[in-house]
Amino acid sequence: SRGLGDVYKRQVHGVMTGVQNAEHRHRLNQLDMIVPDGMPVRWAINWLYRDSLPDRVYGPTLTLKVCTRAAEEGLPVYLYGSTPAVIEKLSANLVDRFPSLQIAGASPSMFRQTTGEEMQQIAERIQQSGAAITFVGLGCPRQEVFVYEYRNLLNMPLLAVGAAFDFHAGTLAQAPPTMQRMGLEWFFRLVKEPKRLWRRYLFLNPAYLSLLALQLTGLHKFDTASTIPPTGQMRYG
Repeated sequence: SRGLGDVYKRQVHGVMTGVQNAEHRHRLNQLDMIVPDGMPVRWAINWLYRDSLPDRVYGPTLTLKVCTRAAEEGLPVYLYGSTPAVIEKLSANLVDRFPSLQIAGASPSMFRQTTGEEMQQIAERIQQSGAAITFVGLGCPRQEVFVYEYRNLLNMPLLAVGAAFDFHAGTLAQAPPTMQRMGLEWFFRLVKEPKRLWRRYLFLNPAYLSLLALQLTGLHKFDTASTIPPTGQMRYG
């Protein structure tokens, strides 16, 4: 059973990758569930749709909640993504935290596009492990591409949880809770990784706010059905 289905947690960067690329927007629209990972996205949903979401669906927290339930129900999990060192630490930390959790297998990212044969091998390895749930930690947008392309090859929920791998492995610091509640987690991460993230936040954050303002004022409406099916597989691994 697919159960939860394909779950992708959405933050500003994730939203903007869909806005800027019609093919990627198509991928996102085909997933079973997209949830607000970032506080600015939760706020935007509440403002635009007069909703009252009390909190976001934070990837690291989602990971722990799913692991808690998986351990209780004896559902094996698979970890896919990041580096061998991170995967090793993550596996050990999760077992320490959830002694009854069954980790059916774990594979680090190849950090490149895979061949069709390699894609089949990855899918077979995960399926044959006996896992009931796969966590994918490849970063945006690679993990969304992975979930989209493997969703029909794996008969199980695929959860794209991003930096949760690094956080729970202890290799990357999380923003203090106060900064998280204020929607300033992006700033904390920028300070920690300026060379990698400065372009993302310099260009995407203002663009996101501008588009949100256009929607809130009714000056523009976006056609979410305007997508282009991908012409080929990207096969991230």
